[in-house]
Amino acid sequence: MTLDRPEPQFIAGHPVLDLVNTVAWRTDDARRTERVTGAREWARWAAGAGIDAPPGGADGLPALRNALGEILDALADGVRPLPSAPWQELNRAIVGARQRARLPAELPLRWRPAGLADALALSAEELLSGPDAERIGRCQGPGCGWFYLDRTRAGNRRWCSSGDCGNRARARRHYARNAQSSPR
Repeated sequence: MTLDRPEPQFIAGHPVLDLVNTVAWRTDDARRTERVTGAREWARWAAGAGIDAPPGGADGLPALRNALGEILDALADGVRPLPSAPWQELNRAIVGARQRARLPAELPLRWRPAGLADALALSAEELLSGPDAERIGRCQGPGCGWFYLDRTRAGNRRWCSSGDCGNRARARRHYARNAQSSPR
């Protein structure tokens, strides 16, 4: 069996960022690829991402993913205020998730989302309202645009993956150095 799309990867350090990263080559329209489509693939993705949510409820994921991508791009670019349309979509998703969630009478108190999209909307609220919001970075690899939590001590992570975009950048630098030093 051959796959039309590459398998999703979980390298961002947070499920909300991994959700946005289900689009490969986000900033390169010619190579842009959705890695997860359809309810069955979303359920498999959620299991791989470690999301505890009832089955189903994936209908709103593409809209949520796109809104989060635009919001995270604005944050990474230092754009304030945040763009209105994606912010309204995120707001709608969070408010709806809270309305549909239930709070069981058990400790510790935790909201139980109604489905996968709701779980990710609530997780996005938590991420963007906490200290990790300041640690969100965007890959500097040309065309990549994937997001990650920069957990380096110095806060200087540059790539989604050292073995992927980081390796490509090192190979480009090596090639450029050798091209300059070799006689023609």
